[in-house]
Amino acid sequence: MSPTKRVYLLQTTLLMVLMGVVAGGCYAYFFSDCYFTSYPLIPLFFYAFGIFMIYVFERYNKKHSFTASSFLRTYLLMRMVRMLASIVVMIIFCMAVREKLLYVLLAFVVNYLVYLIYDSWFFSHMKKKA
Repeated sequence: MSPTKRVYLLQTTLLMVLMGVVAGGCYAYFFSDCYFTSYPLIPLFFYAFGIFMIYVFERYNKKHSFTASSFLRTYLLMRMVRMLASIVVMIIFCMAVREKLLYVLLAFVVNYLVYLIYDSWFFSHMKKKA
């Protein structure tokens, strides 16, 4: 396992714990009327997709050494795939949960933005080091 992949997996795991346990706990404690029991599935979805992303980047980098344009193209493709997958999962999740839909959507969007900011930061630093 490459050092980049190891760092990403460690940081993503910590972020998932932070968003799932700490943020979910605060959400349940301070906004208990808005909390829904399947909240931990949201950070878990983004964690799984993050693992998928780092494996795609590592595999692509082994086969074709990244240039600035190919890195950006791959990153933007992964952003688009994550957005489309998020929309599909959000629709399925809302249909399955059927409770407090506004809070489900709000929690999903907040998690999406947190992971978007983190991934943007990580992959921009990853490219600068490469």
